[in-house]
Order: sequence, then structure tokens, then C-alpha cells
Amino acid sequence: MNTQTDNAQNTIIAAENLGKSVATADGLLHILSSITLTIKSGESIAIVGESGSGKSTLISLLAGLDTPTSGSIQVKGKTITAMNEDGRADLRNELIGFVFQSFQLLPGLTALENVMLPLELSGSKHAKAQAAALLDRVGLSHRLSHTPKQLSGGEQQRVALARAFVTRPAILFADEPTGNLDSKTGTHIIDLLFELNLENNTTLILVTHDPLLAARCQRTLRLDAGRLL
Repeated sequence: MNTQTDNAQNTIIAAENLGKSVATADGLLHILSSITLTIKSGESIAIVGESGSGKSTLISLLAGLDTPTSGSIQVKGKTITAMNEDGRADLRNELIGFVFQSFQLLPGLTALENVMLPLELSGSKHAKAQAAALLDRVGLSHRLSHTPKQLSGGEQQRVALARAFVTRPAILFADEPTGNLDSKTGTHIIDLLFELNLENNTTLILVTHDPLLAARCQRTLRLDAGRLL
């Protein structure tokens, strides 16, 4: 097999000439301009830059949560910029996991139910056992029946990690995953994130302000005023 074909098969995300603009009272605001990048399967990528540089917008586009104004995105060979919202949602359910700074747990559900939810949505018959096993893996087997408000910030983020990994996604997007945690708890969460990532051979794409966290990734992409440096 030639190297070009090999590289194409190993590429999990490819974005070409990506742009995102929004209309404001003062005219058109360009959030991202001319972004071209490729990410290989199993790679860990940190996206860094000043606040307002377009980091969260970029991962929203790559994950199919938002649509670009220009350019194209392929995820595992499928052009998501040509899909409708239902098509992108199906692709996210099949391939993508998320961890957010604000945890995004459902307040009325227990830790176990929060982790079971994506499995139940995908029709898994063993959702409860799989969710319990992963909560045990992140050290929360004694907190299964607790709701988010009964958990500390670090515990909530561990539930969020378990929920993100429980479907064994090909790609995990993490947006400032330690932003709301103290440094000791944040370090523990990051250790867990990289351990789970390695165990599942997941492609990890994370947005962070933390240089120590960025340094643990294989590659860093730096955004400045909506452009890739």
C-alpha cells in the first residue's frame, strides 16, 4: 500500500479551508478563517490560544455540533458538512464522546443513570452493567445512586468521563475539562482521561488554557484570532 493511501486511511478528521462568520450589529464577525488540518486516528491533540481565538467554535464544527460558513469537514471519510442535522446527530452517536468544563450531567438522574443514558439511546441491552463497570473504573462504585448535586466537582467530572467513554467513541472532544476544578483534582481527572484514552485507543481533541495539560498531548494546534498558526 502506498504511503498516500495509508495516510488517508489513518486520517480520522480532515478539515479544509474552514471558516465561520456570524452577523452582528457592527457587520460580519469572522470567528474562524482558512482552517485546514488533519488528525490521525488515535492521536491526542491540544487546541490552545487566547480567550476568543475560536477554540470552542473549532471543536463544535469538527464534532458536527455547528456548521461552518465555508469549507468542508470529513470525519472517518464521511463529509459531515454535506449532512443535515439528523445525519450529524447519528454520526455523533456512533463515533463521538464529549467532556465539558461544566460537566453537563442531567440533574434529575443518578450517576449510574447519567452514564447509562448514551448506551440506552444506542439500544444497548447491557447498559446498567456497562455503566456500573465504567463508574467502578473511575473510582465511583460507591456513588452510583447519587445525583450530581450530591457529588463534588471532581466526582461529577469523573461521571462525565465515564459517560463519554462508555460507548467507546472513536473520537473524544474535551472542552476545558479541568476548568472548574482545583489543581489537585484537575490533575487526577487528566490522569484518568489519558488512561481511558490509551485503553480505548480514542482520538483525543481537547481545548485547554493549561500548558501542562497541552504538553501531555502528542501535538498542539495554536489558534490566534481565528487562524491556525
